[in-house]
Amino acid sequence: MPYIPVTDSQREAMLRKLGIASSDALFSEIPGDLRFPELAIGEGLSETEVLREIASLAELNADADGFRWFLGGGAYDHFVPAAVGALSSRGEFVTAYTPYQPEVSQGTLQAIFEYQSMVAELTGMEVVNASHYDGATALAEAILMALRNTEGRNRILIPEGIHPEYRTVLDTYLAAFDVTVETYRSSPAEAARAVQGDDLAALISCYPDFFGTLPELKGAAEAVHEKGGIFIVHADPVMLGLFRSPGSWGADVVTAEGQSLGNDINYGGPFLGIMATTNALMRRMPGRIVGETVDVEGKRGFVLTLVAREQHIRREKAVSNICSNQGLSTLRACIYLALMGKQGLRKTAELCWHRAHYCAAEIAKLPGFSVAPGTFFKEFTVTLPCDAEALAEKLCDKRIVPGLPLSRYFPDRKNELLICVTEKNSRADIDELVAALREASR
Repeated sequence: MPYIPVTDSQREAMLRKLGIASSDALFSEIPGDLRFPELAIGEGLSETEVLREIASLAELNADADGFRWFLGGGAYDHFVPAAVGALSSRGEFVTAYTPYQPEVSQGTLQAIFEYQSMVAELTGMEVVNASHYDGATALAEAILMALRNTEGRNRILIPEGIHPEYRTVLDTYLAAFDVTVETYRSSPAEAARAVQGDDLAALISCYPDFFGTLPELKGAAEAVHEKGGIFIVHADPVMLGLFRSPGSWGADVVTAEGQSLGNDINYGGPFLGIMATTNALMRRMPGRIVGETVDVEGKRGFVLTLVAREQHIRREKAVSNICSNQGLSTLRACIYLALMGKQGLRKTAELCWHRAHYCAAEIAKLPGFSVAPGTFFKEFTVTLPCDAEALAEKLCDKRIVPGLPLSRYFPDRKNELLICVTEKNSRADIDELVAALREASR
């Protein structure tokens, strides 16, 4: 039976309304010989044969488990404890959708509450929402927050090192607004101090940027606030296990891509957009906030305490049309953070730091190779003595994905490779990469 059955009388009524005699007339513009082409799909296969065929096709893919993987650029291959998948795939969570009715949604509401509590501590902020589609949309929504909070101001400062795809998303979000988006190349504090006039709405800093480079955040918040703007920091959440939180630097809004926190690098997502802010800006923040309370019997419970979106309040008062949080991705991040704890996350960040720097030092010893200067975390840029795309193709044949050729986003940077090293890359993996680079560049 069709999911939505249509009776013969209903079908005839629709055809009369359209003024045609039969359903075939709907397709009269399509030549008859093209309507029912012969499909060369062969005879049917058994289930075991289909599984074997699918497996052989899957082997053609380059995946992080079957290759030496040094590809980053926004999606990262971090270790995910087995418990994350086991717990997040339980039926109680998989079938849960809306947390609007607290009496039947306590599990979902508590998971969101715990996630928000841990992310608040990680980012050094006071309030966290749940959530956004990915890091790019979280950052775009943060800019809209700043514009709402600085009415009459329309200048946005964005670092040169922002992810190119994030910049495209921001351009799409801001297309309908009368704003000026400027790119700065100095430190955030210097960029803010250089602003002339009183139109600064927000300054964004990436911590680290697309190339893995860490900016100097000292004095940035004070300089932005002096100009009347909002200071937004887009951070790597794993790095925050080791480095100072954006909140301690005075950030007003913190955004991040939460894929690194217990979520796999699935092609196309789903990802997780993290957003955190101060109490002062809480009512400007889109998404949901879950709070802890007690019921009439004094028992602990959880409820939605703030939902400033158009589905719940008058449309003209809504701060965003974000309609769904990334529930399962948020849950996985919550379980991951709870399992890792402060020390586990710190150890992960330390391994990323030390292994990436060991890798960079070894590559810098190769003839014709050079590593971009500056402090970096997890990712770094290497200039090669040859074309980066051609070299990456050579190494792929050896089951090594050496990184991201920057010509994908910057056509004039054909000899540069963005290499990412996480805690999953052992010293043996790195040595194998270095040897392969030496051989392939000859």
